[in-house]
Amino acid sequence: MAPRRIPLNLFGMAFGLAGLGGSWIAAARTGDIPVDVGRALLALAALVWLLTLAAYARYALAVRGAFLADLRDPVLGPFSSLAVITPMLLSAEGLNLFWPGGATVFVDVFLGLTVVLGGWLTGQWIYGEMDLATVHPGYFLPTVAGGLIASASATQVHQVRLGEFMLGLGAVCWLIVGSVILVRLLGRPLPAPPLLPTVAIEVAPAPVATLAWFGLNGDRMDAVVAGLAGYGVLMVVAQLRLIAVYRKLPFVPGFWSFTFSWAAVATVTIRWIELGRPAGHLVWTCLVLAAITVLVGSVAVRTCLALARRDLLPPRPAADGAAN
Repeated sequence: MAPRRIPLNLFGMAFGLAGLGGSWIAAARTGDIPVDVGRALLALAALVWLLTLAAYARYALAVRGAFLADLRDPVLGPFSSLAVITPMLLSAEGLNLFWPGGATVFVDVFLGLTVVLGGWLTGQWIYGEMDLATVHPGYFLPTVAGGLIASASATQVHQVRLGEFMLGLGAVCWLIVGSVILVRLLGRPLPAPPLLPTVAIEVAPAPVATLAWFGLNGDRMDAVVAGLAGYGVLMVVAQLRLIAVYRKLPFVPGFWSFTFSWAAVATVTIRWIELGRPAGHLVWTCLVLAAITVLVGSVAVRTCLALARRDLLPPRPAADGAAN
């Protein structure tokens, strides 16, 4: 009997934990927050990524054609990029602290895979028959998130020109793909309930682009950072209108879409606080850190409960046994 299907959006668990670890690492720059918490979260994210990869590989090897079918899936296909973006992020944020040479190699390898996979998916969207109704904010992941996170990661391992290259890839794709996604959200009914949490990804591009720009521009506040903040605030406020909708949803793995997206917002907010040093800056930093930790922790607890009840994964189809 074939194993149960492992949906590609489960890679969002490691991605969200890595985002939370990045928020703690950013807060630790003040010298008043323990850096070991951030490092432990990055290690946990690496473990979750390995377990998810192993589970998905077992499923994909057992079910003929499953991997290619998942890549071609117009709904879940974009989440495949998290399998290569997450280790790139973990290498730059975590491994680079202990083994810079190895981190550079891992960043370069997974950056290359991110570009290849993002390009293949873009080609698939052009070649395949796409229904605008199937488009959702998860389409940001392969090229926009991939490009911008790759830019920040390359810069962290001192490959500035590569960081500039990937910033261009991510920024241009943000303009193009972001326009298509916004047209879909404004012109069609909301996505189906299992995909509705992906609308939270709309808050992510501006802060992720800010982090990439900080890396290239030396942590300086300038017109680019201010402009990105303006758009970012608009997207954050827009999410407030959706809280009532989110509260009615049953828990699904898609709720991990909230985690990295809001962790990116939290990380940039912490960096703004650190650079501006307003009165009570440490208190503000702790409040932001507490809020994002509660959010990600809540999603993680709900995930563990769903896993314990055996309803985290989709049910095994009756025909699974015949597929083996």
